Amino acid sequence: MEGPEGLGRKQACLAMLLHFLDTYQGLLQEEEGAGHIIKDLYLLIMKDESLYQDLREDTLRLHQLVETVELKIPEENQPPCKQVKPLFRHFRRIDSCLQTRVAFRGSDEIFCRVYMPDHSYVTIRSRLSASVQDILGSVTEKLQYSEEPAGREESLILVAVASSGEKVLLQPTEDCVFTTLGINSHLFACTRDSYEALVPLPEEIQVSPGDTEIHRVEPEDIANHLTAFHWELFCCVHELEFVDYVFHGERGRRETANLELLLQRCSEVTHWVATEVLLCEAPGKRAQLLKKFIKIAAICKQNQDLLSFYAVVMGLDNAAVSRLRLTWEKLPGKFKNLFRKFENLTDPCRNHKSYREVISKMKPPVIPFVPLILKDLTFLHEGSKTLVDGLVNIEKLHSVAEKVRTIRKYRSRPLCLDMEASPHHLQTKAYVRQFQVIDNQNLLFELSYKLEANSQ
Repeated sequence: MEGPEGLGRKQACLAMLLHFLDTYQGLLQEEEGAGHIIKDLYLLIMKDESLYQDLREDTLRLHQLVETVELKIPEENQPPCKQVKPLFRHFRRIDSCLQTRVAFRGSDEIFCRVYMPDHSYVTIRSRLSASVQDILGSVTEKLQYSEEPAGREESLILVAVASSGEKVLLQPTEDCVFTTLGINSHLFACTRDSYEALVPLPEEIQVSPGDTEIHRVEPEDIANHLTAFHWELFCCVHELEFVDYVFHGERGRRETANLELLLQRCSEVTHWVATEVLLCEAPGKRAQLLKKFIKIAAICKQNQDLLSFYAVVMGLDNAAVSRLRLTWEKLPGKFKNLFRKFENLTDPCRNHKSYREVISKMKPPVIPFVPLILKDLTFLHEGSKTLVDGLVNIEKLHSVAEKVRTIRKYRSRPLCLDMEASPHHLQTKAYVRQFQVIDNQNLLFELSYKLEANSQ
């Protein structure tokens, strides 16, 4: 089509392609099919450049963007010096823990430990998107099983073992398992005969009551470090991850790695609160700890970090903590009333009405309670069909897009926290970024009953 009308349509198509590339160029590098389509469109547009001089500026920008959206390079051609990322939580290292968190992609290589039934382990280097079969292959090579007769590799299975002792046998075709492990879950490689004998690592089930770092740090410092870290994690989550998580489920794991980690972190903070309270044996100190956590929640709310706020309140509402009647009675009335207000704010009644009213009045930067965003998207997805009579349900997609735009708005301004450097700054930062927690609810109840056997 030639003439002004043809030019207008070509400009509109080009503008849409440029916006698409600008928004998703990082994720497109993971998909070969997308790269092929973009290159085909690019070649067609370049043919039109000589016919339409007005397209020259846009095609130049397209050329620059296409150069950044190359197809995936085959592994054998990748540079040997490629940086390997330690995946936070599953491979703790103090130096990497203190670095600014960066986004993960499926092709990124990471370090991970895989344990044996006797609790020895091998450290493997693997792609984040690696399948169970790939992981077992790396373990086999590390253990030098490759010298054994053929078929030895098939005799190994990969199992995720939680601190509670719960075991999940992973299927060979599953991928991106690293980001879906529980807080204190670990990967075990074993034969089928030794599956039943697998037990959690000893350090996950042995706890030592006593003073921890939280007793020595001011609530302001902890709250600010929580907000800073969770802002880093939130900014690593691409908008498309929210849609993939809801629309594609397990099939979209390699596209939702950063979102999975943020959700796990929320659970980790919740269990951290319960763990710290239940490891404190002195009733007076325990009451002071409740007071400190309520202060931390208040500061996180002031920082507009509603993810941390929710996680801390849910930790205090853990049944093993809330049953400590004698401890809660020692709390000053002012803090009891403040905590009741916090519970009302996190109350799910009337579709989280209180929370929605509060966050609607906040201006960016904001860290929302991410699970609620996923709940809303799930409702939109399951409440209406994507295709109606063979046609795309535009109304549904507009509603999803509006929710995604809300996420973009929360991050439209940078986070600026007044965090004074102090001798304990790095120590506090490291403590906040790698909590040691108990996620076994039965063990938390055991600790609770030891502290107050007769509490109701």
